[in-house]
Amino acid sequence: MARKDDHHEGVIIKKVSRRSEHGGHGGAWKVAFADFVLALMCLFMVLWVLAARDQENLEKVLNSGGSTMTAEGGSARLDHAGNPKGSLIPREPIPGQPQAENNPQSQVKNSSHPSALNQSGAGSRQRVDSDAAMQRLARMMTTLAVKAGLAGNVQSVVTPYGLRILLHDTEQQGMFERGSAGINERFRLLLVNMGAMFQGIENQLLIVGHTDSSQYRSQQYAAFSNWTLSSNRAMTARAHLLQGGLPQDSILQVVGMADRAPLDRAHPEAASNRRIEMLVLTTEQAHQVSSMFGIPGRTEVLMPGVKAEQPTASPLQVLKSNLVVTH
Repeated sequence: MARKDDHHEGVIIKKVSRRSEHGGHGGAWKVAFADFVLALMCLFMVLWVLAARDQENLEKVLNSGGSTMTAEGGSARLDHAGNPKGSLIPREPIPGQPQAENNPQSQVKNSSHPSALNQSGAGSRQRVDSDAAMQRLARMMTTLAVKAGLAGNVQSVVTPYGLRILLHDTEQQGMFERGSAGINERFRLLLVNMGAMFQGIENQLLIVGHTDSSQYRSQQYAAFSNWTLSSNRAMTARAHLLQGGLPQDSILQVVGMADRAPLDRAHPEAASNRRIEMLVLTTEQAHQVSSMFGIPGRTEVLMPGVKAEQPTASPLQVLKSNLVVTH
């Protein structure tokens, strides 16, 4: 039995106050949540400013008298061709919108007179059908190319169908960024000036895009190809011609031919094969091209559902039909 005077170690009693069940969370989460809400508000403000700027540009397109970009394409998408990469807001003037500085009075006049390309009679659109007028137009085109510093990239040829204008790449300078429809600034300004020059003539234009034979990696039927690229580049050229003042009814056809019609057949990947061609059609040739895809004229039924278009009567046949036989 232990004695009362035996030495015993002291007992240490530690009292711990129990915290409340919610005390471990503290107030730090409130500060973090407030910062998160503030960041969201800043993000929403930036998005709102960008949306307001896009809406402002869209209203300019809809309210501009000479622009029908929305109705023409069936969508409200703005044309961002030529903008810096990553830009959400167009920096270029809207194609088709009148620009006072880019719309000088055209020098192209009536081709039925020797002074077809003089400045007399300004203010009306005239036809350019004769070879002499086409040659004057070609010389004006050469002058524009020289002023733009692109004399080596532009060729003009008078053909029986009209004036053929070729804007092509060289080894030193390209018209577009490789593999895209992003256009070089000097070529863009040249197209704008060409649109201003062509606005005074009634002749209609064909715009054709061409590429070299280099192919994209994907060969799937629905993948982006040279057909798509050439078509996009032709449409880019069209947009900048309209920006310069070319009337929309002056463009008869815009097509892409990919690499099917190279200038340098011996070197299908040559720079000159990458080009935009414009053909200023004579009145007769424009009528023939339009009739190929328009409503046929005189037709003859071959069988149910099949019709054949009859050729127009020759001048000799018309003359015979108008003759009165006398005895």
